Amino acid sequence: MYSEKVMNHFLHPKNVGEIENADGIGTVGNPVCGDVMTFYIKVDNNRIVDVKFKTFGCAAAIAVSSMVSEMVKGKTLDEALKITNKTVAEELGGLPPQKLHCSNLGADALHRAIENYWERQKA
Repeated sequence: MYSEKVMNHFLHPKNVGEIENADGIGTVGNPVCGDVMTFYIKVDNNRIVDVKFKTFGCAAAIAVSSMVSEMVKGKTLDEALKITNKTVAEELGGLPPQKLHCSNLGADALHRAIENYWERQKA
């Protein structure tokens, strides 16, 4: 049902936790399945230098969060915004059709963290 990559990120997720004084925080949830993801980012010179996440959800949701955190580290904000639900699912070797909504959450939470960072910069 799940690829080896999905299972590896589920069983051994990378970058779990919170960043104190994060530069941007983004939370999304799906009321249908109950999954909730929060991403925390640290930005230096328009580049994501650290990222952490907390996810309450199924194996796919945790794997997606872990994969997104790995994909975004070191990227510029513009590069990070190009990460989509489709690219996350592809990077994981695919997700079952009923779990594709989880990859939507990962990209959305990341994008919200970036938007939050930009809002804080304006203040």
